[in-house]
Amino acid sequence: MADIATTVETVPSGASLLDRKMKKSPAWISTAIVLAALLGGLGYIGFHVAGDLGNIAVTSFWPYFLLAVALLIALSFEFVNGFHDTANAVATVIYTHSLEPNIAVVWSGLCNLAGVLTSAGTVAFTIITLLPVELILKVSSGAGFAMVFALLIAAILWNLGTWYLGLPASSTHTMTGSIIGVGVANQLISAAGGTSGVDWGQATKVFQVLLVSPLVGFGCAAILFAIAKISIKYPALYEAPKDNTPPPWPIRLLLVLTCTGVSFFHGSNDGQKGMGLIMLILIGTVPTAYALNHAVSARDIQDFIAASDKAVSIVDAHVDKNAILGPDARAELTDYLRTRQLQPATMTALREIIRDLEGDAQTYGDYKHVPAAQQTNVRNDMYVASETLRLMDKSKNPAFSSDERAALANYKTKIDKATKFIPSWVKVAVALALGLGTMVGWKRIVVTVGEKIGKEHLTYAQGACAELVAMGTIFAADNFGLPVSTTHVLSSGVAGTMAANKSGLQLSTIRNIAAAWVFTLPAAALLSGCLFWLFRQLTS
Repeated sequence: MADIATTVETVPSGASLLDRKMKKSPAWISTAIVLAALLGGLGYIGFHVAGDLGNIAVTSFWPYFLLAVALLIALSFEFVNGFHDTANAVATVIYTHSLEPNIAVVWSGLCNLAGVLTSAGTVAFTIITLLPVELILKVSSGAGFAMVFALLIAAILWNLGTWYLGLPASSTHTMTGSIIGVGVANQLISAAGGTSGVDWGQATKVFQVLLVSPLVGFGCAAILFAIAKISIKYPALYEAPKDNTPPPWPIRLLLVLTCTGVSFFHGSNDGQKGMGLIMLILIGTVPTAYALNHAVSARDIQDFIAASDKAVSIVDAHVDKNAILGPDARAELTDYLRTRQLQPATMTALREIIRDLEGDAQTYGDYKHVPAAQQTNVRNDMYVASETLRLMDKSKNPAFSSDERAALANYKTKIDKATKFIPSWVKVAVALALGLGTMVGWKRIVVTVGEKIGKEHLTYAQGACAELVAMGTIFAADNFGLPVSTTHVLSSGVAGTMAANKSGLQLSTIRNIAAAWVFTLPAAALLSGCLFWLFRQLTS
């Protein structure tokens, strides 16, 4: 890491100011808020988990032990994500003395919590679609647990390493690499070989977002800063922080608002990565309670049956009448999802799966009454049907008409309502982990963002422009259901404002950040792939 750039002697370095501020005792109000949120959240989680598991007959404590260990690791990832990524959100308000560190991290933690609680879950299931379909269907097996443990532990280890070095690396990038590593390793150690288990189409879409988002951050922040310099003639806005003096109140308010927005949208986007993995853990360990959405109403079931009738008639019109379906329709669709190759029997298998699911809905009336032994099977049938329709729509094969596509999309929505759900207590657990992580270990990233990207210290206007662009980019990605890196967008935004101000960039820091960006994906993939292989040896 490059040494902090020299400045005028009257401007203490951010590092020394942070050292002094950290020696202060936390305000009792902040401590009370944190304890109240923690105790209230734990009570809420305990109450709802007890309700979910209360009617399940306990035949073995082993699944519950696995559940506890897996949840601990998943929440540890979100905790590390909190102090690794969210430090970017508090960097500007702390560095500019707009808020005291203890107040800033508590406020950011609460905003992260609010963002997680109000998130829709779309990003969570976008991440899940990157995983090999055969492992998702066998999530309760040794291979499924090896998958979850490998990718989470790999992501935690890489995040801790880059945090220790003070590098603003991306948790999104890390998680994507870990998932791909597991997918490739699964195929290489299976009889099929190759890498067809990775959904490269979906992975490419995530790569594109991760590639474009830093460019958007750099360009938009540079343009916004240039416009501000031309249109806002307020000299104090373009000065670096001095001593321990807060900026004028309009600037302070702007910086606090941007910190609030970035923290909130970080929670709503990044928090969902952990949610999706926690749902896989719950489905694998206690499928009776979590394989299907028991909150689906009787009216929803009737809508599902009506949509199923329509879907069957559409698919039947595209069935190859000469195709011979094997004994397992789900296996036929799983093979289609793995190979992306439409076979003569694929449409026949899809029709049979839709008919079977409609029959289950008519027989049981709602998903709570599906027998415990059948919950996982029904969910797996729904999952492969939904993913098959998604892939067919993306590939435009078969050539459904626009009306047929609309009807099948409506049917897919009904299926997803039964399988792609996140209980409220999971959101609370992730929110607490992410929020608590925000309050720990933020200093290294704050110093990097404030002093080590540009050759001059960060000014108020530069911090505000970078935060505004980060907030807008994450908000847009969240609405499109795409994972995006808060770290990449904000650090590139700071670099963009430095370039626009002709402040110069510290190439050593930029090089380190770029190296972390380039090596994160292959390093996380290699680490998770090796861990998956090791865990498969232990569970096979």
